[in-house]
Amino acid sequence: MKPIAILFSLCVVGLLLLLVIKAGEADAPPRAEPVQLADRNIDASVSRVNAALRQHWKDEGLEPAELADELTVFRRLSLALHGTIPSLEEINSFNADSPDDRIERWLLKMLADKRFHDYFSDRLARVLSGVEEGQFVIFRRDRLRDWLSEQLRADRPWPEITTELIAADGLWTSNGAANFITAASIPDEGLDESKLAGRTVRAFLGQRIDCAQCHDHPFDTWKQNDFEGLAAFFGRARVTIGGVIDDPTSDDDKPVEYKVIDPGEQDGRVVAPRVPFHEEWMQEDGSRRQRLASWVIHPDNRRFERAIANRVWGLMFGRSWYDPVDDLGHPAEDAADHDLLDVVGREFRNNGGRLHFLIRLIAQSDAFRQKSEVSWADEDLYSQMSREWAVFPLVRLRPEQIIGTMVQAGSVKTIDRNSNLFVRFMRFNNESDFLKAYGDAEDDELLQQSGTIPQALLRMNGKFTRELTNTRLFSAAGQILNYSGDDEAVVQNCFLACLSRYPSEQERKYFVERLRAAERDGKQLPAEAESTDENGEAEFLSKEDAVRDMYWVLFNSPGFSWNR
Repeated sequence: MKPIAILFSLCVVGLLLLLVIKAGEADAPPRAEPVQLADRNIDASVSRVNAALRQHWKDEGLEPAELADELTVFRRLSLALHGTIPSLEEINSFNADSPDDRIERWLLKMLADKRFHDYFSDRLARVLSGVEEGQFVIFRRDRLRDWLSEQLRADRPWPEITTELIAADGLWTSNGAANFITAASIPDEGLDESKLAGRTVRAFLGQRIDCAQCHDHPFDTWKQNDFEGLAAFFGRARVTIGGVIDDPTSDDDKPVEYKVIDPGEQDGRVVAPRVPFHEEWMQEDGSRRQRLASWVIHPDNRRFERAIANRVWGLMFGRSWYDPVDDLGHPAEDAADHDLLDVVGREFRNNGGRLHFLIRLIAQSDAFRQKSEVSWADEDLYSQMSREWAVFPLVRLRPEQIIGTMVQAGSVKTIDRNSNLFVRFMRFNNESDFLKAYGDAEDDELLQQSGTIPQALLRMNGKFTRELTNTRLFSAAGQILNYSGDDEAVVQNCFLACLSRYPSEQERKYFVERLRAAERDGKQLPAEAESTDENGEAEFLSKEDAVRDMYWVLFNSPGFSWNR
């Protein structure tokens, strides 16, 4: 091909890329107004939460675990907020920082990081729309995630976010919140009002009323007419070519009413919108969905603040305070001052109802800062301590946390939006393939699940593991080997990169001895006695092989796949 033709082709490709980028910007959801990440003094709120925790432990006759070291807390924060462990680069910066209030400063940095906005928005999107793909064309999960990410970036109050989701209108492509509504669309039938009612109560009030769709709840006060009344608030919502609208009249100008067809009947009966309790909490004006939203977020509706407190607690720890996370009981009138969810929820509401504040409050609590192990407790006592939050609960990482941790451990540099395009593309591509093979907890993401044999084999023998543990120059293992200096530093940096902790004395001694027995210039380290080649002779490992094997061991160690 002639040079002029090549140049012309490159120009055409560049122009097309520019048009695609501009088109994406034009169709992107509007950005929420940014706010300064306020450095609110939350010491008094933290003290009240810790007082409630201490009272809870006292009532249970338990002595809580000691506080964990800061590097352990740093790893927990990174997993909870970014879905991955901190990079070796971040750990070195953290260690070099002034120790005074270091955790709080880095927590604020994490909340301002786009990795938090994107990761947390994905976790919330699962709550709001499940994991099903929804009806083709009119449901855009990516736009819902983008919209939520913007709200998190701006630290918009949760009551405002909730209102906009329940009462969303407009195109699902330009208003990401509308996808909360369109996710419940059924082909050729329209919106499923029952699904919207059930999901609204689960997501925003933390209670399950789905079985009341067919009959009165057998173990709770929810009645079938309660469910029908809530579903009726969505009865006038329509999905049109212009987006989601509230249409109060039908084509023949008659009022649109929500109808329920009883078993054995042909004609539906009209159901008026009604809330199951405290109708006075609902505003009198606005659309039906706006009125429902006003009732959900009313300051006296303790279910609302308890639900988000329990949800975010679960996202931070991997296990909610009350489990299942969306099956809370009705708040007791005499529990407001000592029930932890009431204490956390009240502090959350009194400080603007912002998720950043709620996360900071939980992250600074003694429950989040304590150790995950105690040397003096037997198995029964440890189980009780874990159950009552007197020790940090050990929870297996979610599949996307596992892949994020593997990818980050394979790079000494932080992988974020500032990483080069190739690195980000490789991460996205590998994440998709790995998640398909590893499995996903779907929308019941806080369900505690045991690891499976296929999952363990995938981490041990998978292609992705082999790629990330090799000692090529640009891999983490290769860079640590070539630039750490001495063997002590190599072992330390491998542990920091993979497990975000320093090796124990026993671990340090073992791996240093192996590395010192091998030299990069050709001297070799005898393998274990049982390792032989096809001729029955002892095999040998180079120093590169020893570092690769150490990385593989750390990848497959228990500490790698648990939150600890």
